[in-house]
Amino acid sequence: MPIITRIGRQKNNNERYNIYLDEKYAFSVDEAVLIKYQLTKGKVIEAFTLDEIVFDDEVRKAYNKAINFLSYRMRSEHEVKQKLLMSEYGEAVILEAIRKLYEHGFLNDENFSKALIETQKKNSKKGPGAIRQELKKKGIEKDLTEEVLASYSEEEQLTIARTLTEKIINQYQSKTPRQIKQKVQDTLQRKGYNFTIISQAIDSFELEKEEEEWEAIIAIQGDKIWRKYASKYSSYDLRRRVKQALYLKGFPAEHIDLYIEKKELEQQDE
Repeated sequence: MPIITRIGRQKNNNERYNIYLDEKYAFSVDEAVLIKYQLTKGKVIEAFTLDEIVFDDEVRKAYNKAINFLSYRMRSEHEVKQKLLMSEYGEAVILEAIRKLYEHGFLNDENFSKALIETQKKNSKKGPGAIRQELKKKGIEKDLTEEVLASYSEEEQLTIARTLTEKIINQYQSKTPRQIKQKVQDTLQRKGYNFTIISQAIDSFELEKEEEEWEAIIAIQGDKIWRKYASKYSSYDLRRRVKQALYLKGFPAEHIDLYIEKKELEQQDE
């Protein structure tokens, strides 16, 4: 049976050691593995022990790789597994490394899920639907996902949805109520809020315009539409297409008629 004849610390990694058997380099091990197996000069290494040492060292390398991966931010078990698979560690090695990570408190899918929800609520203003998809991508089990999402109350969802709605309203003041409502619906739906929350958020605000506001916004949007069709159509066709386009954007019929009459008068004066 081979005997350890030399142990040397690696120059580029002080936590790893080169092991020489019968004066020949055999393998390297992490310091933790060296201590666990009490590897010292003169120790006889049996074949089955060597296999255990090599396996444990692979686990240690995978564990250290995972710790480094986790040092940047929290990760799910699925993310860590994928990272180790990409690093070409074997399934048995990965499972043992994962077990140790749980044992030492470095990995916990429940804590990860709770932290992700809080981050998505605070930074991205996302609703349950979008967060549910995010947790699914991270490999979180469905039961755990629903359990942690239960803490996201409807009251909190509505508060965040109202904040988003107010921001959109302020940003799109030159749009019609219909356009603003559609923008709010699209945004909140994309962020994962359900129909009830979206409706309540919209109903929290008065979207109707004053007379002078209608005049201002129809001038802005109407002029763009008029220029678009004026180069292609004239007279009746121009009037019909502009009227249709403005109606679809939510402008009242009386304001559309006044706008078109004004544009036609301008054309006559040119």
